[in-house]
Amino acid sequence: MSKWTAISLMLLSLFLFMKVVADFKRLPEVGKEIYPQSTIMVSGSGEAYAIPDIATFSFSVTETGTTVKQAQEKSDVKINKALAAVRDSGVADKDIKTTGYNVYPKYEYSNSVCPPIPMGAGYSGVTSSASSPYYCPPGKNVLTGYEVSQNITVKVRDTEKVGDLVTKIGAVNVSNISGIEFTVDNREQYVAQAREQAITEAKAKAKVLAKQLGVHLGSIISYNENGNYPVYYGMGGGKDMAVSSVAPSVAELPTGETKITSDVSITYEIK
Repeated sequence: MSKWTAISLMLLSLFLFMKVVADFKRLPEVGKEIYPQSTIMVSGSGEAYAIPDIATFSFSVTETGTTVKQAQEKSDVKINKALAAVRDSGVADKDIKTTGYNVYPKYEYSNSVCPPIPMGAGYSGVTSSASSPYYCPPGKNVLTGYEVSQNITVKVRDTEKVGDLVTKIGAVNVSNISGIEFTVDNREQYVAQAREQAITEAKAKAKVLAKQLGVHLGSIISYNENGNYPVYYGMGGGKDMAVSSVAPSVAELPTGETKITSDVSITYEIK
């Protein structure tokens, strides 16, 4: 029994020794799930410039009538003329979109006529003249007609045609032309360029900072990106145009330049 007991104790001791060795090997991995205490964070900025290659704008028509049908028919006449001008300029139907269509009843407040007090009748025993009012019924809202409004948004892929197209639509006497904006169709291409520049700058900063601190960069702990908002230079961004009854000369609408920015921050573990 003492022999088997000794063997068992040896095997148990060997098992415990191997377990302790394995636990020591795992020590470098312990706490990896916990956010490292030694980190540095760097930031970088990048930008890309593009010449706008598309334009968008909206126009609206508002008409009134005694009935909904009458208001719709009046609105349709102008809308159809404006859409014809848009299509004649080479704009595809996929780039023409109705973004609003509303029908509202129109009311007018009407005051009631106060009748005169009959002769001999009075209030609290006081006799009033025939022209003196004794009761005025309240006024009321009276339906006078309907208002129909329709809003159309147009995307123009040939920016050189925008000025001429806006002029033609204005000649139809639409109610309003607004939101003329020149943008870039394939915007992600320029976003990627700005982001790459920002990341390169951040990495370069991290290397310099690590050298100055006498440390080594480890894994990237976190990454954050802000920006990617277009900044417009020149004219043409978000313009509104008043519409007059006289057809103006062709509108000059410079496209300007668009700057797309990216700001990133990178956090490194340091060793």
